[in-house]
Parts: sequence; C-alpha cells; structure tokens
Amino acid sequence: MNLSKEQQQENRRLIRCKEVQNKTGLAPSSIYAMMKKGEFPLCLSLSERRVAWLESDIDDWINERIAKHKASTATVAV
Repeated sequence: MNLSKEQQQENRRLIRCKEVQNKTGLAPSSIYAMMKKGEFPLCLSLSERRVAWLESDIDDWINERIAKHKASTATVAV
C-alpha cells in the first residue's frame, strides 16, 4: 500500500507525554509502568531530558485496546 507524503508525515509525528496522556487517559506513572512491562509503546529519546512517542504507535495501541474490548463484550453478549 502506497501512502501519500502527507500520510507518511502524519505517521511519523512525534507526540509528547501530555498528548499521550490526553489520547489514552493514562497518567505518566501508568504509561512508564506499562512501558516497563512491555504493555505500552516505547518512547524515543529526543535529547537528554526529552522523550516522545510515535503517534502511530499510540494510535495502534488504542485501536488494539478497542478491538480487545469489542471482542470481549461480543463473547459476553452471546
């Protein structure tokens, strides 16, 4: 699948912790604890004291959580 330049740029957008918090509803301590357990996308180091996440990684994580939720509620409803 060929993505347009605009789509490729959007997929590589880096977002900081505040935006990750807003998108996921998680607190920073939860984000870092889940990262440590391998349950959340890893951040990228921007500098000595700055990190960011690929927005596409966060969106994929959110979509996986939604899919798991829908799958579990579908089996309960049967």
